[in-house]
Amino acid sequence: MSNYAISIKSVEKKGVLDEITEIITAHNINIAYLNLFIENDSKGSINIELEDVDNIDLLIQDLNNLDSVYNVKIHPSQEDVFGKRVIIYGGGAQVSQVALGAITEADRHNIRGERISVDTLPVVGEEPIAEAINALTRLPRVSVLVLAGSIMGGEIIEEIKKVKNIYDLTVFSLNMPGGVTEVSDLIVTDPIQAGVMAVMQAADTAVFDYRKLDKDDRKF
Repeated sequence: MSNYAISIKSVEKKGVLDEITEIITAHNINIAYLNLFIENDSKGSINIELEDVDNIDLLIQDLNNLDSVYNVKIHPSQEDVFGKRVIIYGGGAQVSQVALGAITEADRHNIRGERISVDTLPVVGEEPIAEAINALTRLPRVSVLVLAGSIMGGEIIEEIKKVKNIYDLTVFSLNMPGGVTEVSDLIVTDPIQAGVMAVMQAADTAVFDYRKLDKDDRKF
């Protein structure tokens, strides 16, 4: 079985998504991610990430048989194109340095055939950062979050706890006051090194794994 991404152009009306998902379910296929929006010509555009697909041609045929569907296109999955995601939140200057390390390290691994993407969001303030962390529960393929700032705590800590309870998210942070280091898996003083180590944690072709370190050694 294989993973695919498909994009569907459809009539924009109530019930179309139900028709599409019913067919996918009938094929015993798992929907890993779904995004939809209305195009300028009022057509619906539905993008779906599929897992465990046994016969993609038969699925496309059944979807095209729907009166509400104009066409269906097959694409490589986002995991194949973008791979695992390293997310960086925090102050602008710190974020840029972490991103420098992460992008440089990701380039090394992607040349070897991996796919690791780096997303950055320069954001400051307790509430905006907490909201951004909460949004990770709605983002696919997130492997490592790096928090880069001068002080973080309060709502940020609570949101990290919530997200980590939902799925296996690795959190690295710079060495800073505010309590966020207490809920981080690894604390790194140098921002460039933090970016490098975050990508190494996500990479299959790296030997680094913070979980192999003693808890007392998880601070650099």
